[in-house]
Amino acid sequence: QGESVSASCDDKLKITRRLASFGVDFIEAGWPGSNPKDAEFFHRAKTELTSEEKSKLSAFGSTRRKAVSVDQDAQIQALIDSEAPTVCIVAKAHSW
Repeated sequence: QGESVSASCDDKLKITRRLASFGVDFIEAGWPGSNPKDAEFFHRAKTELTSEEKSKLSAFGSTRRKAVSVDQDAQIQALIDSEAPTVCIVAKAHSW
């Protein structure tokens, strides 16, 4: 997705099915903790995708928030709740 391009949850499910049928190994399907559409996608994927299609999903997210323990971080919990077999995590670092 990009500027002026927005796929519905139904579209994302269709795209996932098609990419899986092409043999794509990893399908980065969104950031379940960032917006309602991605949360809906991962929720629906649990029941609407085949086991083979689900096995290719990757959820995107970030490391825990500063001053929040990992067990209390809603973003980390959303990644776990997504039940995606693979997670891609971005981490930020600062020199101070």
